[in-house]
Amino acid sequence: STGSLYLHCDPTASHYLKMILDLIFGADKFRNEIIWKRTGSHGGAKRWGPVHDTILLYTKTKDYTWHKVYQDYDENYIKDFYRFEDDKGFYRLVTLTAAGIRKGDSGKPWRGINPTDVGRHWALPVKAIESLINGNSKSLSTQEKLDILDANNLIYWPVKGQVPQYKRYLDEAPGTQIQDIISDIKPVSSQAKERLGYPTQKPQSLLERIIKISSNKGDIVLDPFCGCGTAIHAAENLGRNWIGIDITHLAIALIEKRLRDAFPNKFIEDENKNQKLVPGIEFEVEGTPKDLAAAEDLFTRDPYQFEWWACSLVNAQPYKDKKKGADGGIDGLIFFEDVIDIKKSNKTAVKKIIVSVKGGKNLNPAMIRDLRGTMETNKAEIGLFVTLTPPSQPMIKEAASSGFYKAGNGRNYAKVQILTIEELLTAQKRPEFFDMKQGELTFKKAQRENQDIGEQGNLFPHS
Repeated sequence: STGSLYLHCDPTASHYLKMILDLIFGADKFRNEIIWKRTGSHGGAKRWGPVHDTILLYTKTKDYTWHKVYQDYDENYIKDFYRFEDDKGFYRLVTLTAAGIRKGDSGKPWRGINPTDVGRHWALPVKAIESLINGNSKSLSTQEKLDILDANNLIYWPVKGQVPQYKRYLDEAPGTQIQDIISDIKPVSSQAKERLGYPTQKPQSLLERIIKISSNKGDIVLDPFCGCGTAIHAAENLGRNWIGIDITHLAIALIEKRLRDAFPNKFIEDENKNQKLVPGIEFEVEGTPKDLAAAEDLFTRDPYQFEWWACSLVNAQPYKDKKKGADGGIDGLIFFEDVIDIKKSNKTAVKKIIVSVKGGKNLNPAMIRDLRGTMETNKAEIGLFVTLTPPSQPMIKEAASSGFYKAGNGRNYAKVQILTIEELLTAQKRPEFFDMKQGELTFKKAQRENQDIGEQGNLFPHS
């Protein structure tokens, strides 16, 4: 009953989607159309430059969670309003009266100034006063409160005229309450540290703002189209529980890596200055194969999803130029950095590993030779042959005849490595190669979050 729904889309679809949401939830549940200025400017088209996305906000009831969130003042606003300065900093002048006559303390004179004479009454900054006295101000009269403000040099007395004003300093102002046009959050640029290479990736700060406004710590955030996981990353960072859903195994694999990179195990010192291991993020993944039977089922239902999932088992990037039926023998790629001159350890180069995934049962040594040919054509140092069916002895022999790649650490690694799905699921076997960048060349590593790590609750309890 306290929940909110945010739908993010582009303006070509927002009006249609609003009609659908009105039909599903009721037009009375609509709260806002929020405009996010996602880019600078677009020219060339015979129309107004499209620079924004639309976010529609609906709530289940009128009793929805809502927290005030403030953003920094615009520089022009500060320049126009916070024009005065003293030894405490910049400040603006705020009236100490409000319209209307009152019969109580707020209508009585103070230091010869009677607000009733001009049809007004005293209206004071209560929070500022209570901060000064470090307590509740209800027992104080309006005049006593004004004396406290004046004693702390927070009242401005004009040279001409008699009406005093309150000095509100810039550092005590919370900022501007968020409006329905968001212009202070930039899109994820190609050079941004948080960018993971996902085409529709949204800025984490945008999702954090939404989650802060509409939820409390411990609440559940659901993203049913979670893409590269920005919403659930933001939810974890803010101490919320979460559920993320996506239709592709590629997205799920990317999110798993993102969360483990951002919330890893860490060591902290206890009261005796002993190092204590604090486990990183814990979560469950539902719907991905956990055993051989489930892997076989996935292959039967969708061979392409199976290939993407199999690539995730070896931390490979699915081949982007892949076309159905014509992938050139490449299903995934791994990039690693190695020393190219052992005598000059600072001289390195980026190397390539080709991943070939096979889900069928008709395996033969010719497939290993094809992989070797693909490696030569694409100048790859190592090839991984990932298979659902155990390889035959002739295949193993063919792979062994491919020789070794000598890495910068002095070790030899098999040029062609055969890995079965069962071995990868049970951690009996892993790809073997030396990488100075520890996987960062294949997938961009999410920034590590500097926070106390919480544990994701079990949102899918088993019976």
